[in-house]
Amino acid sequence: MVNTKIHEEIIFHTTPKRLYELLLNSEEFSAMTGGAPTEIHAEDGGSFSCFGGMIHGRNIELTPGERIVQAWRAGNWDPGVYSIVTFTLKPQGDQTLLVFDHIGFPEGQADHLKAGWQENYWSNIEKYLQK
Repeated sequence: MVNTKIHEEIIFHTTPKRLYELLLNSEEFSAMTGGAPTEIHAEDGGSFSCFGGMIHGRNIELTPGERIVQAWRAGNWDPGVYSIVTFTLKPQGDQTLLVFDHIGFPEGQADHLKAGWQENYWSNIEKYLQK
């Protein structure tokens, strides 16, 4: 593992509470991602699996409406390899600033992961919130 980090700051037209709920609700997350099988246990230590098991891990710290920290891994990584994903939600008037950090992932994965966050999370969230 290397000290490679993905850091993004994205504005969403919703409240921190709503974005937090979307990221941790199995049914809504599945709907937001086009129906991909999702199971999220939204409590500290709770497991999650999304995109039909391609991504899974555990919630390390949950602060409702403010922060989600997860031990996160892709299904094709070596067994036992986890990275840390942090979603920090900050109110910005009637919008939310999502400060996102992803650290500790396997070397050579940064570009692929960054593209995946954009395609599978940020653009899907934006579309879903416009409904």
